[in-house]
Amino acid sequence: MNQTLIKNCRIATMVKGEMAYGLDGSDAMVIDGEIIAWIGRIAEIPQEHSVTQSVDFGGRLVTPAPIDCHTHLVFGGHRAMEYEMRLNGASYEDVARAGGGIVSTVSATRKASVSELIAGALLRLDALIAEGVSTVEVKSGYGLDIETELRMLRVARMLEHHRNVTIKTSFLGAHAVPIEYLGRDDAFIEEVCIPALRAAHADGLVDAVDAFCEGVAFQPDQVARVFDVAKELGLPVKIHAEQLSNLGGAKMAVGYGALSADHIEYLDEAGVAAMAVAGTVAVILPGAFYTLREKQAPPIEMLRKYDVPMAVATDANPGSSPMTSILLAMNMASTLFRVTPEEAFAGTTRVAAKALSLNDRGVIAVGMRADLAVWDAETPAELVYRIGFNPLHKRIFGGAL
Repeated sequence: MNQTLIKNCRIATMVKGEMAYGLDGSDAMVIDGEIIAWIGRIAEIPQEHSVTQSVDFGGRLVTPAPIDCHTHLVFGGHRAMEYEMRLNGASYEDVARAGGGIVSTVSATRKASVSELIAGALLRLDALIAEGVSTVEVKSGYGLDIETELRMLRVARMLEHHRNVTIKTSFLGAHAVPIEYLGRDDAFIEEVCIPALRAAHADGLVDAVDAFCEGVAFQPDQVARVFDVAKELGLPVKIHAEQLSNLGGAKMAVGYGALSADHIEYLDEAGVAAMAVAGTVAVILPGAFYTLREKQAPPIEMLRKYDVPMAVATDANPGSSPMTSILLAMNMASTLFRVTPEEAFAGTTRVAAKALSLNDRGVIAVGMRADLAVWDAETPAELVYRIGFNPLHKRIFGGAL
């Protein structure tokens, strides 16, 4: 098989406790097909590597390709008018209870054709790819009927056929209660959400199951019924929890071995401790915090105290986080929540991979998938502190430049 030598670069491995190989511009690696075969100094390359081509990166920084582990990329319409409403004083809960918010996107998504959904999603996906992103999680949850939930997941799967990117899908049928089920939350779970989950799983459309556990969405016992089915189907779970209040959703999800608990601004110490024991990732979403002008930040110090791994993601969606920049997400996490640059970049590489249960990426190490980003930068901290600046030089996906 053809082997490619990458030389004259600064390699930030993002391996925990290691982070960098040299960062002096003289690092090198060999890529064999889609896999990293060797890392070291150019003078130390073993003779057994039959390199057929080499690429000189002129001292540039090479990192694992960023991973966006929480997005809602597939949807119809937009919600610019609701953004204006919030700026005029309406709260997120006010908008939701007035039939706006998620419900308004549901209406637009139900009306959208497959081609329209693909076209819109690709615009947002391209913005992420332009910043080096190689893997993106995409949720359903804007259909809230069986037909549209399945259509959203099929569209998400199709994105891989249009771009060089890995897509992981999450079924989010328990995202909100549609208008036709207002006041009948339990009936929606039993008549729509669970049958849609079973149908999506039967069609091979689901990698994980998510739910929104919040006062404006679903209670822990309702989410638990969905997670019981996920467990029966052998699917991992994750949860939107403690964003606007503390209902104990994260702690409940940990009982199901949740991959991640996301948002978690109101998470208490008992919830953090439970996540630590289970190895559940905390996904920090500064875009929603910023857009909704929230006041309560996630408990970063407590997460550090219990050594809970922290991922950072865009939460790209039409309402609470209309952001498609992983670089901006890292900057916001550092500026708004005091996450260190090292934590922020690990949160979009090594820890983001863990949040998606992907063990073959997120760090630069022998045997790992060669999803890499090459930057006009010296250290990962540069990628975090700049605002509105994209220093990507080249993106490498599965070993292909």
